[in-house]
Amino acid sequence: MDKVCAVFGGSRGIGRAVAQLLAQKGYRLAIVARNLEVAKAAAGDLGGGHLAFSCDVAKEQDVKHTFEEMEKNLGPVNFLVNAAGINRDSLLVRTKTEDMISQLHTNLLGSMLTCKAAMKTMIQQQRGSIVNVGSIIGLKGNAGQSVYSATKGGLVGFSRALAKEVARKKIRVNVVAPGFVHTDMTKALNEEHLKKNIPLGRFGEPIDVAHAVVFLLESPYITGHVLVVDGGLQLTM
Repeated sequence: MDKVCAVFGGSRGIGRAVAQLLAQKGYRLAIVARNLEVAKAAAGDLGGGHLAFSCDVAKEQDVKHTFEEMEKNLGPVNFLVNAAGINRDSLLVRTKTEDMISQLHTNLLGSMLTCKAAMKTMIQQQRGSIVNVGSIIGLKGNAGQSVYSATKGGLVGFSRALAKEVARKKIRVNVVAPGFVHTDMTKALNEEHLKKNIPLGRFGEPIDVAHAVVFLLESPYITGHVLVVDGGLQLTM
C-alpha cells in the first residue's frame, strides 16, 4: 500500500525539512500551505509524484475539501504531519485579542480539524500515524509568549487524549516539541542570549526536528508521547 502523507505547513521551515526527508524515504506527499504557489514550489523541489494544496487550517470546510482533493489525487492519507504554526509574541497585557484568536485557530484548532478530517480514512483502514509539531515553549513557558505557549501546551493535551481515543483502531498520535530552531519564526530572536539555556549550547536545525518527526511517524509501538528536540538533545516524556 502506498505511503501517503499530508504535511501541513510543508512549504517552509520544519515542515519542509520533514517533507524532504519523507520524499527520500519513498512517501507520496501532499504539501499543504496557505499560499498555493509557495506550496507548489516546495512540492516541485521534491521531484515527481508529489502535489501541492492550499488550505486555511482554521476553516473546517477548507480542511475537509483539502482532504477530499488529496485522497482523490494521491490515495488514502495514512500519515499526517501538522507543522503549520504562527506566533505573535508580546506580553499578555499588550496582546490584541485578534492576535490571541489567530494563534489559537492556527496552532491548536487547525491541528484538531486536520486530525478530525484524517480520522475517517484512518479508522476505515485500521491504521494511521499522526505527528503534531508543538514547541518546548508549550512545556516550559516563556515570557512574552504566553498565548503561543497556551496553544502549544494545548496541543500536547489534545494529542495525548486523541492517542487514547484511537489506539484500538491502530492509529498513533505523537508530538515533537522543538526547542529553538533556525526558522523564519526565530530569526528575530537574540540567539546568543538564548544559547545559555539550551543543553547543547546551539540552536537546532529543521532537519534535526525532521528526523524526530519521521522517527515517531514510523515507530509502530509509540503513541501518546512527546519528543523534545532541544539543540540536538532528544528526550522522551
